[in-house]
Amino acid sequence: MKINKKILLAGATGYLGKYIAHELCRQKYNAKIVVRNPHKISLNSKYAESIIAEVTEPNSLTGLMNDVDTVISTVGITKQKDGLTYMDVDYLGNLNLLNEAKKAGVKKFIYVSAFNADKLTNLKMCHAKELFVQELKKSGLDYCVIRPNGFFSDMAEFLKMTKKGKAELFGDGNYRMNPIHGADLAEVCVNAINTNEKTIEVGGPEVLTHNEMVEIAFSTLNKKVKVSYMPEWMRKSMLWLARSFSSSKKYGPMEFFFTVLSMDMVAPKYGTHTLGAYFEEHKNK
Repeated sequence: MKINKKILLAGATGYLGKYIAHELCRQKYNAKIVVRNPHKISLNSKYAESIIAEVTEPNSLTGLMNDVDTVISTVGITKQKDGLTYMDVDYLGNLNLLNEAKKAGVKKFIYVSAFNADKLTNLKMCHAKELFVQELKKSGLDYCVIRPNGFFSDMAEFLKMTKKGKAELFGDGNYRMNPIHGADLAEVCVNAINTNEKTIEVGGPEVLTHNEMVEIAFSTLNKKVKVSYMPEWMRKSMLWLARSFSSSKKYGPMEFFFTVLSMDMVAPKYGTHTLGAYFEEHKNK
C-alpha cells in the first residue's frame, strides 16, 4: 500500500540514486530527496521534495524523518573525494541516517550494499559497508539489504578502453557477470518498500563474460577487437604497489575493482535493459 507512505531517499545525486528518485515519483510515492547540491538532480514532480542535508553531519539530519515511513540509502563512495573515507561515508554517514531513523520511529530502512560484500570484508569499501549492515541488522527496524553485482555505469570502462583502441582484461577474459542498469535496479529498490525480504541479490538480464562485453563495445564503435590479458601475478603486483605507495583514498577504489573483476559475479537476473543498448546510448559521450 502506497497510501500516506513517505519515503526519504539519501544518496539521490549518485548514479543509482537519481533513478530511484524518478522511480519513486513514477510510482507516486511522497518522497523526501536528501541532497548536498540541489543542482545535481532535476525532479519536476509534485511527489518529490528536495532537502539539503549532509549525512556526515548528523545535526543537519535532525527532524528530517519525523513523518517518514521508510528510508532508502544508496550513500557510499565509488571514487574517493572531498577528503572523506569509506568509514566516513559508507559506515558513519549511513549510521547517522540510521540513528535519526530510530529516533523518528521510521518503520523500515533499505540499504544498497554490494554483491558479495559480506564475503569481501578484507576490502576497505566492503568492510565499511558491512559494518553498517551489522548495525542495521541489530537496529530493531525492519530492513532490507540490496546487493547489486555491478552497475552499467561501471561497465562504461570497457567502452572507454575500446575508444582508445585496446581493452585490458584479467585472466583469460572469461570471468562472468550480469551488471544491471540503474533503472532496473531502482525498480528493485522501490519495490522493496513492500517486501518482507531481508536480502535481495540482483543483477541484470544478461550473463556475459568480460570478453563478450568487450566485443559488444568494439562492435558498438565499429572497431576491430583488440584485447590484452593481465595474468594474476601482475594484478597482485599492481595492487601491492598501490597499497604500498599510495594513500588509502586512491588505493581503495582500485582494490575493489581489481578484485571484483577477477572473479565471477553472477547474481539472480532482473530487468530488461541490455548492455549493448547502454553502450549505443553512451558511445558519443
